[in-house]
Amino acid sequence: MISAFTGQQIRDAEQPLLDSGEGAVLMQRAAYGLAQTVAREVKSRRKLAGAGITVLAGKGNNGGDGLFAASFLARRGMRTTAVLAASEVHPEALAAFVAAGGRTLRLEPGNAEELAVMCAGNDVIIDALLGTGARGGLRGASAELIALLQELRPALVVACDLPSGLDANTGEVHWPVLDADVTVTFGGIKAGLMTDPGEGCSGRIELARIGIEESLSPEEAELRRITAVELGALLPAPDRRAHKYSRGVLGVVAGSARFAGAGVLSVHAAATAGVGMVRYLGPESAAQLVLGRTPEALWESGDPGRVQAWLLGSGVDGEEQMERARAVAAAALTAGLPVVVDAGALSLLPERCPPHWILTPHAGELATLLGTLPSTGEVAVTREDIESRPLHFVRQAAEQTGATVLLKGATTLVASPSGVVFSQSEGTAWMATAGSGDVLAGVLGALVAQCAESIKDDAGAYAALGLDPDDRWAAAAAVAASIHGRAGVAASTDFSGGPLTASAIAAAVPCVMGSLAAEYDRTRP
Repeated sequence: MISAFTGQQIRDAEQPLLDSGEGAVLMQRAAYGLAQTVAREVKSRRKLAGAGITVLAGKGNNGGDGLFAASFLARRGMRTTAVLAASEVHPEALAAFVAAGGRTLRLEPGNAEELAVMCAGNDVIIDALLGTGARGGLRGASAELIALLQELRPALVVACDLPSGLDANTGEVHWPVLDADVTVTFGGIKAGLMTDPGEGCSGRIELARIGIEESLSPEEAELRRITAVELGALLPAPDRRAHKYSRGVLGVVAGSARFAGAGVLSVHAAATAGVGMVRYLGPESAAQLVLGRTPEALWESGDPGRVQAWLLGSGVDGEEQMERARAVAAAALTAGLPVVVDAGALSLLPERCPPHWILTPHAGELATLLGTLPSTGEVAVTREDIESRPLHFVRQAAEQTGATVLLKGATTLVASPSGVVFSQSEGTAWMATAGSGDVLAGVLGALVAQCAESIKDDAGAYAALGLDPDDRWAAAAAVAASIHGRAGVAASTDFSGGPLTASAIAAAVPCVMGSLAAEYDRTRP
């Protein structure tokens, strides 16, 4: 499990070393880790000796980390320049930088454009202007410099701990921000690097160990991300004597005469994700298309019989289909069954949902949902609000509804009502296509139907993550989000990295699940 922490949690872990007088050691370790990454990145492009580097140094420890790193790199033959963005910078780090042969330039009102052109012409820029303790974004000449550099698109940008202007705790971005190719973060991954919009500005994340890692408890992580090996351990696998009923039965109320494709995609995706049987409830016109694509499914025109979980809402339209979804939601609540609630069915929620109800809105749907909840307040929440602060709002939605909430996006966040949040980001931008969410809903419904009992098992794979039973549903949703993202990448790869369709995502699901299971098997003793 990859864990991410708040800036305060990192600072608290550092405090014992600071109290014992080892602050300089922490900085040296951070700077060394940063320098090593910069050197590796530059050498992948050209010879290190003679390469040009500019460090943008702010006041405080972040600027000190950058200056010390640049001094190490100067001793390895790089041409080093520091742009000092504050009247006072870390004195020891500046002295080390100058002693190593680095030159200094001072950022002042009126010279931002000149410095931006100079910086952009170098082989690498280290962004060390603001650190985790900063509040708000860049101002004045620093903001002007960064805005100009973002337009000039430098060859390589490495962020020191996090891109300047990114909130370490929430991922909120205070523009302007210089997009990093790599972010070297110290001691522990910051939560803001694993949630949008911050993750989109951070590039690849590398963790530099500085000696505080053992003090950071994964159980107290602000965000969690399930790794490939853990995914393999959590996937359902039929035993030798399994049959279609023991492998899970999913009931689906999706699609309609107008949006039949949503039913087709969600049912087919569920079938590809390994569920033993899919029972479809919908109008005959939609059912004919569903069965034409997935003849293994059953069309239930009356009582659907036994199911282990329900999927409601994808493409539901019209009073007849809405009434089916409403009746199933009420029956599932009474029976205590897990339910995946998507799209149109989000308007059918009870006053309080249980944690095994998993809501799957996108930002616009979440804004609408929050607007219907009594404790949201008088200020309307917009889609733009949610896209700028997704971690805040997904937690709010889970707390207010009682459900597990999966907020779809480039980085998908899954929050349990207790506040535990998972973050998965394995997809490709090509997945922003019609029907992609229907496929995700089908995959999630299939996993929930197959794992409905094992999730509750205190000796099972989900319990091994150290999660309380009610939080395990969020882990299951994170597994589905990861499979969906990986399937999108696999489908795009089949088209040489180009555009894909939702049907192609569904078709790639079995191979993704198989490869994850195989990778897990290889790691077992």
